[in-house]
Amino acid sequence: MLWDIDHTLIDIAGLSREIYGAVFRDLVGRPAERFPDMAGRTDRSIITALLELNGVPVTGDLVETFADALAKAYEDRRDELTARGRELPGGRAALAALAGRPDVAQSVLTGNMKPIAICKLTAFGLHGYVDFDIGAYGLDGLERPSLVAFARERAKAKFGRTFGPQDTVLVGDTPRDVQAGHEGGARVVAVATGRSDAATLRAAGAEIVLPDLADTAAVIRAILPAGTG
Repeated sequence: MLWDIDHTLIDIAGLSREIYGAVFRDLVGRPAERFPDMAGRTDRSIITALLELNGVPVTGDLVETFADALAKAYEDRRDELTARGRELPGGRAALAALAGRPDVAQSVLTGNMKPIAICKLTAFGLHGYVDFDIGAYGLDGLERPSLVAFARERAKAKFGRTFGPQDTVLVGDTPRDVQAGHEGGARVVAVATGRSDAATLRAAGAEIVLPDLADTAAVIRAILPAGTG
């Protein structure tokens, strides 16, 4: 069971763009004039695109330096996450319901690098519901579809069993999440809690689309295989 974070479980009200901009200014010595679309992208992809859009030669060392500074900036501004952001309706209840089931292993598949994912969920008190060891994160790959394999291999290493497409579920809010599930080998439950409406998510191929996570029973039915209750 793999959860996206931003605009699926929480919304931090544009703070990510501010933090990216501040890190760019500190490292490059001037403000960023252009920003990439960040929805559904990995941190590695966003960092690379931000540098390219602003005429900065991209090197592996610079990407790693940017990533380290980004993680520190989020941690330094952790209090702002909850002061300016919010939990999205139903996320906590769904996480808690699934965390209480012995037949579910629950983690994240997110564009955030691991320290930022932990920072965000810890800020909102949601970290205890997920196993970060079996997740996949924004420095694992440039594009989201490759992340599913990372999560699956980590789960196999920890639990000693193979997780296939029928028992791997990804919940997210963008067409990129849908693409990640389909190309990576996972069922997709999409929620229209971000910038993409239900029609857009259906057109992207999501098997199930929910308006949000507020109806816990409906969320659990969507996620669990038929007949498992």
